[in-house]
Amino acid sequence: MVHPVFRNVLARRYEPIKAKHPAEGRRKWRLRVLYESWPELASDASNMANMAEIDSNSPPSFETDPDPMDPIQDSEELGVVIRTDFSNEEAWSAFCQQVQTAQKELMSDITNGDPNADHEGTSTDVAMQEVSEQAGNVNDEESDESSDEGMISDIIKFINPTEEAERAQLTNISNITALRLFNDTDIRQAPSPGPNVKRISPPHPLIDQNGWQEIYTGKNLWVFDARSNNDGCVRVVSQTGDFYGTATGDSWRARASHICELQFNMSYSGLKIDFDGQDRWDWNERVRNLQESIRL
Repeated sequence: MVHPVFRNVLARRYEPIKAKHPAEGRRKWRLRVLYESWPELASDASNMANMAEIDSNSPPSFETDPDPMDPIQDSEELGVVIRTDFSNEEAWSAFCQQVQTAQKELMSDITNGDPNADHEGTSTDVAMQEVSEQAGNVNDEESDESSDEGMISDIIKFINPTEEAERAQLTNISNITALRLFNDTDIRQAPSPGPNVKRISPPHPLIDQNGWQEIYTGKNLWVFDARSNNDGCVRVVSQTGDFYGTATGDSWRARASHICELQFNMSYSGLKIDFDGQDRWDWNERVRNLQESIRL
């Protein structure tokens, strides 16, 4: 659900932006609307009575217009691994094999019932039952000739383009670029500063822009980068900041063997990695995001 304040701005500005940049797609049009509208968002927040009228009988175009990356979001997988380094096929293949092995082990635990799991009747029990049924189908249908992109159909989707132009689009991309390609832009109220914590200056949309924060919705993203060839890990990309001072697009690194279990629990159990309130996200990636985010 789009935040009401941003929805109001989209209702007024989306179609003119779309007409001005007809060769782009929904995600880029929404992003352009947001960045042209930052100055007025504060006044919109205090003037909710002046909301633009939106036909409730049909979804608005800013939710239904096509986007080049929609096939990825429309797939059944819970999360997406994006390959952004193409220099080492052996390392990529080994990484995929590790994730596939972890997938099979997780599906086996779900299907057979993990005696060590203690879900105490939560919604995870329902999720495990649903995935258990899917797991049986996956195990029956797996074949040796499956490609990297299709070998894990229930939890993780792999993005591994073969065309040079598509590879160039993804090579060494930042977390914020990945979010803007594969997720939809939205806003929320920025987390409140803690006691004796001053608001950042100058403001920044990924942290706090006049009380708002640029966020993203969609599938969780896991980025395979140049470091992945050596450490077998991926960047786990945050769709929002966690607490005040952290930023949308922050990331930490997770091993291939942990991806499926983490994704399952993030999707069905609401798992959040918060480092006990300590800012332990990758600082270099944060700086990169903050610098690149202003370039649309």
